[in-house]
Amino acid sequence: MPKDSPRIRGTTQEIEQAARRLRLHLTPAEALLWSALRKRQLAGLKFRCQHPMGRFIVDFYCPSCKLVIEVDGDVHTQQILYDEARTQQLQSFGYRVLRFTNEEVLNDLQTVLLHIAQTAEVTSPSTLSRIDS
Repeated sequence: MPKDSPRIRGTTQEIEQAARRLRLHLTPAEALLWSALRKRQLAGLKFRCQHPMGRFIVDFYCPSCKLVIEVDGDVHTQQILYDEARTQQLQSFGYRVLRFTNEEVLNDLQTVLLHIAQTAEVTSPSTLSRIDS
């Protein structure tokens, strides 16, 4: 693929279009988490929403720490093996993957954010105090 191509490495036009559609139709839990992650609000980390990665679209991705965050709704109870295989494949490429349920995000956002910050190895006291407030 030429260097001037706008396509994200390893994706297809169809995957990128699907990611755009997903960004327009976030679940309530995804929207809540995105409102806390966007614009570098969490420890100055840059996150992308509904980010294409090869044949996958991940809910949130932080490129600086290679962290993937997935928010799982009820459908994921029916596809546990698929999710495990997907997580293993992402990990084999060097990504760290965190999974949260919709309920965790909706009912305990501060704990979710703290877990994300800790996993991203952000330990600055000012960062953690911003999460606790």
